[in-house]
Amino acid sequence: MNMKTLGNLIINGVGSSNGGSFEKVELNGKGTVNSDIECERFHCNGTGTIHGNVKTEKGKISGAAKIHGAVKAESLVINGSAVISEAVSCQKLEVAGRTSIGSSVKCDVIAVNGKVTIEGDCEAEVFRAEGTFSVDGLLNAETIDIKLFGDSKAKEIGGRKIKVTQHRETLFKLIKSIFPLKLEADLIEGDDIELEGTAALVVRGRNVKIGKNCKIGLVEYSGDYECAPDSEVKEYRLI
Repeated sequence: MNMKTLGNLIINGVGSSNGGSFEKVELNGKGTVNSDIECERFHCNGTGTIHGNVKTEKGKISGAAKIHGAVKAESLVINGSAVISEAVSCQKLEVAGRTSIGSSVKCDVIAVNGKVTIEGDCEAEVFRAEGTFSVDGLLNAETIDIKLFGDSKAKEIGGRKIKVTQHRETLFKLIKSIFPLKLEADLIEGDDIELEGTAALVVRGRNVKIGKNCKIGLVEYSGDYECAPDSEVKEYRLI
């Protein structure tokens, strides 16, 4: 995206503007943009509302943003609060704050350290979570690495390598004893699967390791299978 000859859109107080193409869009106060924007850099440090789509190389939301449209970016970092009504597509998505996405997400790398809610499917090459997430559809990635800090869920989870662990720091051991941390899914399917703190109807894979605090309806495996003594697997079978 070559924006070198374009101007900037900066709102420092209370204001509104039409959209368009810019080098930089910066919302520091309470800003409203009334149509699509395309820019090299998008920063929302205050309270921003976009009535349209956002296309940017680098996006960062440190305040509170409501985007009534889709977002396409090379990188998107959300440290504050974001509500995005339509699909999100980017190379790298980092969520350290709170994010709600009203459609599907497709990224190369997704890192969740806060809380994200996705009403559609979520597709990535790498999905890492140390926060909480909810995916109404399919969570699909080559590599899935989840460290449970709270309750998370997805309708279905698919990947080549899937690893779910419960956090082991002392404070979280106390929290887990009061509020057990868990991942819920109808189906988990992959090549190599390691699970802790997981409740699933069906787990299907080549090599399946059921660790502590799991409750599984059916495990189907074609290679190796093991289950921790404190976990419950109603049925398991070699396929």
